Amino acid sequence: MHENHERFINRAIELATQGMDSNSGGPFGAVVVKNGEIIAEGHNRVTSTQDPTAHAEVVAIREACKVLNTFQLDDCVIYTSCEPCPMCLGAIYWARPKAVYYACNREDAAHIGFDDQLIYDELDKRIDQRQIKFIAIGRDNGLRVFERWQSKGDKTEY
Repeated sequence: MHENHERFINRAIELATQGMDSNSGGPFGAVVVKNGEIIAEGHNRVTSTQDPTAHAEVVAIREACKVLNTFQLDDCVIYTSCEPCPMCLGAIYWARPKAVYYACNREDAAHIGFDDQLIYDELDKRIDQRQIKFIAIGRDNGLRVFERWQSKGDKTEY
């Protein structure tokens, strides 16, 4: 393995350990790298912040975007201590990094009680077959906003 890859993945693992030892949340860490330098770091902060979205990758992505003053990380690489969960995977795709390197896989995470298989399974189901009820209402009003967005001349595309 390239020495920088090893250094960056080890930093993500170190952050996972720090977060776990400080009781901030689960044992997960992530770093965002640009041009061979770490520009942002994060570890899981779900329980310490009472925020179910405060996963290591999301924390690191948010910080990287602040540092770079952008909402896309297309020239960056993410290193994470574990294969991203479905939520983090979505955040990663929206952020558009060049690559993601990870240490443990989803099966390793499931083995210690972090099993995301339910979410993967739910994504394959029709919306009316999911465990949590999803009820569509107010579509006409919602579509008006979409129509305005479509014709908005000064929007920032993403």
